[in-house]
Amino acid sequence: MFASLAVEHGIHRTRRARLRLVFSQLWAQTWQNVGVTDQTQATLGARLLAEGVGTAFLVAVVVGSGIMAQRLSPNDAGLQLLENAAATTGGLIALILALGPVSGAHFNPVVSLVTRLFGGLTNKELALYSIVQIVGGCVGAMIANIMFELDAVNWSTKDRSSGALWFSEMIATIGLVVVIFCIVRSGRASAVPYAVGVWIGGAYWFTSSTSFANPAVDFARSMSDTFAGIKPSSIPGFLIAQFVGGVIAFFLVKTLYPVAKEEN
Repeated sequence: MFASLAVEHGIHRTRRARLRLVFSQLWAQTWQNVGVTDQTQATLGARLLAEGVGTAFLVAVVVGSGIMAQRLSPNDAGLQLLENAAATTGGLIALILALGPVSGAHFNPVVSLVTRLFGGLTNKELALYSIVQIVGGCVGAMIANIMFELDAVNWSTKDRSSGALWFSEMIATIGLVVVIFCIVRSGRASAVPYAVGVWIGGAYWFTSSTSFANPAVDFARSMSDTFAGIKPSSIPGFLIAQFVGGVIAFFLVKTLYPVAKEEN
């Protein structure tokens, strides 16, 4: 009996190892020049669809969980933030796992820009990725609003303009990009989904801006006058801080990992 259980356990371990290997190989296809093997990618159309759908779902998670948090915990801002951060962390990990093997699961124009700087995208692909990310994010905000019986578009009145908030966005974006690309270039791309989710979840709490770190999310969250919203006039400062943070992070990663390793 114990021998058969041991054999069965060994079979399950082998299957899990094979699944991890398959995922790592699929993920590697999307980061060919950034740090892994040169293999055939999904078609551009499929990659753009993945980026648009993924960003839409990401924003729906962020905005929708913010609305739900407000309604469940109307008198406790700390609990609202915890609920919003937990939902975002889980949703982000799931979306990257699901769509990473197709497009790289950037869901973020800054991540796409840094990928371009490393040679992983062409200028045309960068432009198309950024467009579908922004459009997808806006669709996601409308989906969240409609799910909670709000107008599809209700512009946020939440002002987020201050030097501290802009500095927070720069720091949050530097951290996000460093986490992604240091892990990829160290040959551990399959760990990115979990690392990114944990980073964003943590950055909700240690940054005064609650870590947007994503230009597509900036535009999308301006369309919902709820917990996660941002006033449209506050967006330019966030955009500048995020792109500056992305460029700083690129040079940090390039210095720390001048040569990329293949996935083990």
